[in-house]
Amino acid sequence: MTTYGTIPTSSSPSGSTSASGEYIARAKDRIKAGLGARRPWKLMFDFRSLNFAHGFGDALTRLRYNASYFRMNYAIIVLLILFLSLLWHPISLIVLIVMLAAWLFLYFLRDEPLVLFGRTVDDRIVLIVLSVVTIVLLFLTSATMNILVALLISVVVVAVHATLRKTEDLHVDEENAGLMTGPAGSSA
Repeated sequence: MTTYGTIPTSSSPSGSTSASGEYIARAKDRIKAGLGARRPWKLMFDFRSLNFAHGFGDALTRLRYNASYFRMNYAIIVLLILFLSLLWHPISLIVLIVMLAAWLFLYFLRDEPLVLFGRTVDDRIVLIVLSVVTIVLLFLTSATMNILVALLISVVVVAVHATLRKTEDLHVDEENAGLMTGPAGSSA
């Protein structure tokens, strides 16, 4: 049997009130764990660690390493820029908030596979359907240009920071060590 989360579920027949309370407690724990992956902002914006790369290869290495190392920080920045761009489009903002709630409950906070009409739905299908529905609903709210500009600005901000931020002072925890190649392996 495949497990879909790090927090075990209990199958106690104690009623729906405690089950919903247990679900909320698990959701809080998973959100805290996800935000715990965020790196300190002080480390991210250490101005002594900003300089230009020595070449295109070094810039790409920095981009890959920093994108992986600061991924939660970058996700927060992208969402903040998207949120700010939708402030003058309240309907789009409401759609974004509703879709974020759908993403949380249907994709990120699920411990068990999604079952519809007695059939288990694969996570990739859930991801594709949620992505398509989110994009279609946001584009139907007449804020298409705002969304595209916000996403473009987000990509530029993240790419500029990731290429300017040196990686020599960043240390990878053991859990992510296999996922990233450190700066020691890169050639300048």
